[in-house]
Amino acid sequence: MIAALSRVPPLLAAHVQLSLAALALALLIAGPLAIIAARRPRLAAVALGLASFVQTIPSLALLALFFPLILFVGGGRLPALGFLPSLLALTLYALLPLLRNGVAALRGIDPAVIEAADAVGMTPWQRLRLVEAPLAAPVAIAGLRTAAVWTIGAATLATTVGQPSLGDLIFAGLQTQSWSLVLAGCLAAAALALAVDAAMALAERGLATRRRPLWLGALVALAAGLALATAPLWRAAASDRPTVTVGAKNFAEQYILARLIGARLERAGYRVVYRDGLGSAVILGAVGTGAVDVYVDYAGTIWTNAMHRADAPARGPMLRAIANWTRATTGTRLLAPLGFENAYAFAMKEDAARAKGIATLDDLAARSPALRLGSDLEFLERPEWAAVRRAYPMRFAAATPFSPTFMYQALASDRVDAITAFSSDGRIAARHLRVLTDPRHAIPGYDAILLVSPARAHDARFVAALAPLANRIPVAAMREANYLVDRDTDAQTPEQAADWLAKRIGLGE
Repeated sequence: MIAALSRVPPLLAAHVQLSLAALALALLIAGPLAIIAARRPRLAAVALGLASFVQTIPSLALLALFFPLILFVGGGRLPALGFLPSLLALTLYALLPLLRNGVAALRGIDPAVIEAADAVGMTPWQRLRLVEAPLAAPVAIAGLRTAAVWTIGAATLATTVGQPSLGDLIFAGLQTQSWSLVLAGCLAAAALALAVDAAMALAERGLATRRRPLWLGALVALAAGLALATAPLWRAAASDRPTVTVGAKNFAEQYILARLIGARLERAGYRVVYRDGLGSAVILGAVGTGAVDVYVDYAGTIWTNAMHRADAPARGPMLRAIANWTRATTGTRLLAPLGFENAYAFAMKEDAARAKGIATLDDLAARSPALRLGSDLEFLERPEWAAVRRAYPMRFAAATPFSPTFMYQALASDRVDAITAFSSDGRIAARHLRVLTDPRHAIPGYDAILLVSPARAHDARFVAALAPLANRIPVAAMREANYLVDRDTDAQTPEQAADWLAKRIGLGE
């Protein structure tokens, strides 16, 4: 738990920065709009209707939608990963309580007060500043409190689009079954939301009771606390080392390989930041734009998802074709394969497979109407699943996506009968699972490959730091490293597993 808590300060700083920026931008939009809408009922109906519609979109989906939108609008010139999409999505998410309370507060002012202000000759600006704003402030701040709590909570999801936040701890903990990380992330996010809400509550009370020292003191305390929370960002900005970003998808192997890569880059003199939990399409686009400098992908994923190829060539021709395609489309460099393959592989409990006489995907297809399939979060929407169904007429009674960790648990608890496992996963052997053969070769090869952004493709120091990883990691070593993190008891952190793997392949200190 102490190690988990030690990771909180820099992530808390990034979380505060993002939440504060989103709230500030939402206020800049909602403030003037609420003033105008309070005087124009039709505009109020449209504005509140649009803000309400945004609330019906799940916050995770809203974040994800901004990634392709920014790529399309910016033509690759705007940062589509990290802060910008998170800022825009959270700003939209914060608008409803700000608008609703702002309009309600202004409309709730006694008309006699407005008439009196007009009678003494106040201009519209004077009336707003001296009469309406002070009277509306308590109700408006109540909306700001709601928006702040919503924004701080939703900001944990910014991890999925590459923005550091307290969600990094939560997502990493869920994927690696490190519950201390989950607890640290949840407690820090909850404490931040409660502290901000308490400070704003004092400010609201001070304004309602016309006690200036109370609301002014609350605002000063809030500003000081937020400035202290963001202090780690100042130290990072002052670093004179070049900063590189290492990306990772959302399962243990990716976390381990990212830390292995990061450790080598740190020894080469770089300052390393990690962007974990990214989806396949997001991370491939991010390396092409330079938002991520390096990450590990899998040949079959790019072959089917990005290149839209349905054939399954041999390993060498596939890697050459992928290298040519990434270089021609985005300038991304395929630096080298790592030496192992992590392919999709359908797996069942050994005793269940034996009892049902299932050894191949043909056998599985024949029995599928009576079976339930569990997959990772992406597989059921990927071209590989379509290719498998073309080759094998599978019609499962149910097909349910899980995060990888919970997928294995679903199989162990008999919630599903078969899963789309990963061939380099140590849990296959540890849990005595049978991997079903693919006699029709519907699933392509999945060599793990290092992809480097165009900006780093010709950085000699960067490339030299990673070159020793080429063809260095056997699948047996990767399985052992994965199982260090994925096992049910005495699980290690991805950093510890990466250190073990470095020593196992002869690259440790």
